[in-house]
Amino acid sequence: MKAYEIGPQTGLDSLHAVTRETPKPGFGEVLLKTRLVALNNRDIQVLEGRYGAKKAENRIPVSEGVGEVVELGEGVSGLALGDRAVFAHFVNWIDGAFSLGHFGVDYGITHDGWLAEYIRVPAAALVKVPESLSDEQVAPLASSALTAWHAVVEVGQIKASDTVLALGTGGVAIWALQIAKAHGARVIITSSSDEKLELARKLGADITINYRTNPDWEAEVMKATGGAGADIIVETGGYDTHAKSILAAAANARISFISVAPREGAPAINVGLVIYKNLVLKGIAEGSRAMLARLVRTIEQQNIQPVIDSTFAFDEAPAAYAHLKSGSHVGKILIRVSE
Repeated sequence: MKAYEIGPQTGLDSLHAVTRETPKPGFGEVLLKTRLVALNNRDIQVLEGRYGAKKAENRIPVSEGVGEVVELGEGVSGLALGDRAVFAHFVNWIDGAFSLGHFGVDYGITHDGWLAEYIRVPAAALVKVPESLSDEQVAPLASSALTAWHAVVEVGQIKASDTVLALGTGGVAIWALQIAKAHGARVIITSSSDEKLELARKLGADITINYRTNPDWEAEVMKATGGAGADIIVETGGYDTHAKSILAAAANARISFISVAPREGAPAINVGLVIYKNLVLKGIAEGSRAMLARLVRTIEQQNIQPVIDSTFAFDEAPAAYAHLKSGSHVGKILIRVSE
């Protein structure tokens, strides 16, 4: 089969095409023919050697996509040849609370990922895709969308009366906007780009704030909410925005921390304010298979269409990575592997 490997992880040039033997599914496993994959920021970090310790140079990258079942291993039931399926990249996290052990089996990181013509995966991790959903609707769900779902729905326990604040217009933030609007909530989006804020408004954002022209954006959030603050905050900004998010939070707000991007001299979190407001602070590491199944149902019921920036051919994968690295995209960057 054709595939890509991450090589020495010295930059985007480390990604290289190879030909490898097609894997065979073992007991309880399924072989998927890869149809469409989606890139995430951590795919860039892996190639640049910035995602923890360096990985095996022959690792196949990419952690989300959609595939078609082409072979069933012994002991597999509930799936048939031709079914389309997705899976969360922590494949052992089926349901229940997160465990540190889930980091040990992370497809695209510890195990071969989606950027190949075929991928072998435990059948128990798979979520079958309804026929009504397109490849484009489901390929981008298992990483940034699932993270947003975890933050907004599972942790945030969203209600239609809530105000949701999502920082930036990256993949997680845009998905948080779409998921929150599907639940009837009010959404505030921040960005340094007026063009991206305009897109956010087209997607249903109720309030948009340019943090470059309004550096005290937390005060703008409080003003826009009549002094109440945001009930759910999807914190993708990193250390330099953590303190501001706490200032922008309503009493009893739920804040999900997703990014720890370091910034020198970032203000410290006011723990006294956390106590005063009775805030819930939660770290988010993607989500379980059960969460992904609930997300897929909502995508189907609400017919949510992901924001797609561009789709590249399989042999154009390096160009897709370069486009992601440029930061000029709005929405997901996809790679078409097969029809």
